[in-house]
Amino acid sequence: MTGTHTSSTHPPLLPTTEEDTVNRLRLLRSRRVGVATYRRLLAEHGSAANALKILPEIAKSAGVQDYQVCPPGVVQAEMKAARAAGAQLIVEGDAHYPRALSDIPDAPPLLWAIGNIALLHRPMIALVGARNASSLGTRMAKRLAEELTKEGFVVVSGLARGIDTAAHHGSLAGGTIAVQAGGADVIYPAENAQLTHDIGKNGLRLSEMPMGLQPQARHFPARNRIISGLSQAVVVVEAAAKSGSLITARNALDQAREVLAVPGHPFDARASGCNMLIRDGATLVRNAADVIDALAPVAMPEPELPLIPAEPDARPLRATAALHDEILSRLGPAPVAEDQLLRDIAVPATIMAPALVDLELEGKIARQAGGLLSRVV
Repeated sequence: MTGTHTSSTHPPLLPTTEEDTVNRLRLLRSRRVGVATYRRLLAEHGSAANALKILPEIAKSAGVQDYQVCPPGVVQAEMKAARAAGAQLIVEGDAHYPRALSDIPDAPPLLWAIGNIALLHRPMIALVGARNASSLGTRMAKRLAEELTKEGFVVVSGLARGIDTAAHHGSLAGGTIAVQAGGADVIYPAENAQLTHDIGKNGLRLSEMPMGLQPQARHFPARNRIISGLSQAVVVVEAAAKSGSLITARNALDQAREVLAVPGHPFDARASGCNMLIRDGATLVRNAADVIDALAPVAMPEPELPLIPAEPDARPLRATAALHDEILSRLGPAPVAEDQLLRDIAVPATIMAPALVDLELEGKIARQAGGLLSRVV
């Protein structure tokens, strides 16, 4: 099951000098500068150095007084911490920057990497799932990871408890990448200290966050888009009906990646998300061969499953992805009344409300006083 492909709109970037790399890092670490703003500033002003000079004036015109860009000392401290951790900075446009990731519209401009960066040039498949995974779920994730690496794939996951941990253990010998929500040098969760060390030695740890940053709840949805963006496919092993793993699956659909799921018992809440994915068209996975077969080109396309109306929490993922795109296309930095947005898009409030919650959790929209909504840029 794949979503509608949206090509990246940001142009390929030229290799940078060390000074320009420092300036890009300062720009990205400056207050109120996210990925979209970073790209717009570079496009409008030609270089990170020029953008840093003009940024206080831009902030002042937006009503932010006494704005200061990220001081050089902050970035120097981050780079010193990176050297101590053995981390390498990969800048978008570098030869080492993964091509698959550069295809997504909100690709991270900079990545810290600890370990074997050659893994970024091999085909990747993401394995994600529940933190409170069952014994069967963790066994399945580890076996899938082992089988996929034997077939030449690198397994990507998020270094969380449960399914992620099992996936990394299963693929450690053959090729594993951990995308971290905090800094690449941060151990989280604490019980994965040895696994984190082993991945840095035999696999690869990646993060777009500053070195030393402890992960917070809002960082995980951003982390998930990198997991799916790196991969040809996302395999969900266990997931509840409302979980971060389903956010990763939605990201995969938006990025035109294949979504697959391992089925589970209907009475097990940890399997409800996977069963929903399969009902809505995701490929059912029993073993690594099912994953590989789903990625292989076929002579004739399989007919798509019909989108059957469902309860709001179980709406088909293709319809959800389309609604997310429609909402984001109608929102900008200027606030819009929620009821006006509802009238413009003409969908029932029972469908719109969960979609708005999804986008808010993913950090793509923001709520303001008076029932107003705006797009985060």
